[in-house]
Amino acid sequence: MDKLNMCTSSLADGNYVALAAMFPNTVTETIDENGEVVRAIDADILAQEINTRVVSGKEERYQFTWPDKRKSLLLANQPIAAALRPCREESVDFDTTGNLYIEGDNLDVLKLLRETYLNRVKMIYIDPPYNTGNDFIYEDDFSEDTSGFLQRDGQYDEQGNRLMLNLDSSGRFHTDWLNMIFPRLRVARDLLTEDGVIFISIDDNEVENLKKLCNEVFGSQNFVACVIWERAYSPVNLKKHFSENHDYILCYAKNIEKLICNGLSRNREANDRYSNPDNDLRGKWKSSDLSVGPAVQCNIYEIITPSGRKVMPPSGYSWRLNKERFREYVNDNRIWFGDAGGNVPSIKRFLSEVKQGITPMTIWKYCDVGHSQKASQDLKKLFDEKAQFTYPKPVELIKRMLELYSNDDSLILDFFSGSATTAHSVMQFNAEDGGNRKFIMVQLPEVCPPDSEAAKAGYKNICEIGKERIRRASAKIKADSPLTTQNLDTGFRVLKLDSSNMKDVYYTPDAYAGMEYDIEGLVNNIKSDRTAEDLLFQVMLDRNIPLSSKIEQDGQIFSVDGNYLIACFGKVDTELITEIAKKKPYFAVFRDNSFTNDSSLVNFEQVFNTYSPKTIRKVL
Repeated sequence: MDKLNMCTSSLADGNYVALAAMFPNTVTETIDENGEVVRAIDADILAQEINTRVVSGKEERYQFTWPDKRKSLLLANQPIAAALRPCREESVDFDTTGNLYIEGDNLDVLKLLRETYLNRVKMIYIDPPYNTGNDFIYEDDFSEDTSGFLQRDGQYDEQGNRLMLNLDSSGRFHTDWLNMIFPRLRVARDLLTEDGVIFISIDDNEVENLKKLCNEVFGSQNFVACVIWERAYSPVNLKKHFSENHDYILCYAKNIEKLICNGLSRNREANDRYSNPDNDLRGKWKSSDLSVGPAVQCNIYEIITPSGRKVMPPSGYSWRLNKERFREYVNDNRIWFGDAGGNVPSIKRFLSEVKQGITPMTIWKYCDVGHSQKASQDLKKLFDEKAQFTYPKPVELIKRMLELYSNDDSLILDFFSGSATTAHSVMQFNAEDGGNRKFIMVQLPEVCPPDSEAAKAGYKNICEIGKERIRRASAKIKADSPLTTQNLDTGFRVLKLDSSNMKDVYYTPDAYAGMEYDIEGLVNNIKSDRTAEDLLFQVMLDRNIPLSSKIEQDGQIFSVDGNYLIACFGKVDTELITEIAKKKPYFAVFRDNSFTNDSSLVNFEQVFNTYSPKTIRKVL
């Protein structure tokens, strides 16, 4: 039995556990006064986590570092003023879908989603740039303000995201890639549920660095597996030494103690190994060896079969069961002696009692999850040869991840969406198992090369291809299974990253004190090109309301998720305020210049205090 400790608990140990859970990247090892290696918290990194400026430190310790790492960490924690603007005309089933397709730099998008989707995403899959020396990667600025950054050298997309070739000759081959991926993983971790999981595709160029980086971001104790995916099935004879036919998929949990693996479905071949020759009422079974090695002396004994044959375990082996347990198995008809009763005894394993989910192995063969060539062919068929991607991922590959770690109602995120294979996989898997999983796709609108088949077909950027892929894939899924996909959600709301809806004076009014400034700009703090729906989605983010929530509009009144949020950005008088207050919303939001007269402004608080005093009221 356990003994009482007879002492108080260690506050230091408790604080260490708490800090390690909040900031797993601060966990390190150091040498104490006795020369012993002990666990510790890296004070410099912890200081960086809770400061808004770069903190320096020079103590030697075990750590994984690279140039600009501290600045990259600071970038992950920096706030931004940005908005996600809805685009109804490019969406499908805007008013009813629970899926999102977001265009823009994924770091900024992740920051915007951080509070609203904190601990809500069950599974993340990403296929980031592989850093082959020819891929365009994001370059995040570390020093300039926004205006200076956008004017630097013209290598930007329409949203001001800079793209650059990460050439091996640049001298920052690994550094630039790590600075790109590090802050994105840091923010993404916050979105995962406590039992959530992330899968990351990668190749040989960065797999070692990525694993070290993930050990820091998620904690080495949360490493689940390094899967080897057989992405090709034939050699490339032009290769000088080896023809690589695999990629890696790193898998990490948010909290491995809470992560549950569903396992892989049992296939017909596995079930066909079971039969029922003795018509056992418990159903089909198969026999397994009663003997096991190395021998356990107390389990070596003679068994007499029903036919009278005397049997001993093989040399060096013993029976799995002791004598008493063996008799219990015989009485329960769980021992098989063969049709004639004279065979070496074996244990009956019933199909009904077998674990239904098969534990996955870490080598995923192309015959089970597809290969990149098939993925390319499938994509071409879907687009009538009008879209090409280098090494796209098969739908079957991502479906396996969904099968292992998602539930029927899980939220799935991919912030390097590319051709939207993840969205396709979610819809396909929902169609097959009746699930209601939802997806969030995030993709930078990278311009299609002018000479590409996609550009010739009229696709300006990757986002246009991704959205069209979802439309075409959903049509095919429904056409293939019309009877079981009637209620399948194949729509998506398109949101586009943009600057904040609010003018600068909204954030820094003190900067304009004593200065000449446009009076209209002070009175109206919202940019002139923004719509009421633009404001609504910014309010939803600010109030941590999911961006897929149902929205109803009645005139100028927006109701979100029933009456959870009611917003009105047009002119309001006392009558309209009363109408809204009687609905008893949890949140009510108005523009500060919406009140038609002083009377309605004066009556505002009184009306709500009368009809809905618990409503949280806000103005823009």
